[in-house]
Amino acid sequence: MSDEVFCQTELNYVTAQGIEPKDVTILNGRMSASGAGWERRGFELFAHHSNVLNWDDDNEVANLYYREMTSLAKALSGCTHALMEGHINRNPNQAVVHPDYAPIQFVHSDFTETYGKAICDYYESDEDGPRNALKRANVAPEAVRASKRILILQFWRNVGEPRMDLPLAICDAESVSREELQDFHVSSYAGGDFGFDTFGVLAPRTDDQHRWFTFPEMTAQEVLTLRTYDSERAALGKPFWTPHSAFHDPNVSVGNPARKSIEVRATCLFE
Repeated sequence: MSDEVFCQTELNYVTAQGIEPKDVTILNGRMSASGAGWERRGFELFAHHSNVLNWDDDNEVANLYYREMTSLAKALSGCTHALMEGHINRNPNQAVVHPDYAPIQFVHSDFTETYGKAICDYYESDEDGPRNALKRANVAPEAVRASKRILILQFWRNVGEPRMDLPLAICDAESVSREELQDFHVSSYAGGDFGFDTFGVLAPRTDDQHRWFTFPEMTAQEVLTLRTYDSERAALGKPFWTPHSAFHDPNVSVGNPARKSIEVRATCLFE
């Protein structure tokens, strides 16, 4: 096995009947020769210092981390505003609170072409999340619908053990065609009222078609950026999706140590 290969494992692709496990090769993103960044292949790892000391403290995360990730989203994209309306801690304790907070173990990309309208409607609602995000950014609700471009950047950070069960695998967006994406509707996520359309990913026709990566032994001073929607790329028919999935590292015992990660999503607006 070459240094570029991290492991052989199974990923769960979707079918009309449910789930289809498929053997895949996951490459070590730290060793990859590709210089393509998030704007092309949909993801990129960055060194990034955070001042958060307790990742389980929701107030500390909201008061410090949202501001840090807002600054990063603006620096990466050049957007005018970046709205941060919540975060998800994925760890065993949170998975007990709601199963949706467990690592997601099927290949998906978060949003379809319909997300632009959905997010505009969401930010015009009376939900606490969007109202607080708009207030933090000093932005009026109508600014979302008036934006020339809406870009969603998701920031994923490992805040647990460097090598854990169910780490994140990310697929090069350019290796997945629109025809391999199956739309389905999520009426509620973790008990919330916001519904949206998401992509399940069909198995590739050939074993080496989809190019999968992971970044081993991420620390809390690194952040993985994923593009999960871009109205500009969607209008041009270019990949705006970034398929991803949790996977079992064959060199780590199941559930020991369990993954502890945090995710925040920036809605980037361009005037």
